[in-house]
Amino acid sequence: MPMDAGEIERLIRSHIPDAEVTIRDLAGDGDHYAATVIAESFRGKSRVQQHQMVYDALRGQMGGILHALALQTGVPEG
Repeated sequence: MPMDAGEIERLIRSHIPDAEVTIRDLAGDGDHYAATVIAESFRGKSRVQQHQMVYDALRGQMGGILHALALQTGVPEG
């Protein structure tokens, strides 16, 4: 059973409370998503560290119930 976009967003926000999360279903199949995650808590962290925080939030779902996630991360502007 594919992972729902709302569940992906919920998992990310529960681990990174200050995150602004945008999820897009790329193929309409519930298996291929793109996520943009913007969070002040990413400030001072490398892109790899930011991505690790998001993957940690997904609790090992990548490659299993969540087949593919194109991920963009960053800090708020301003």
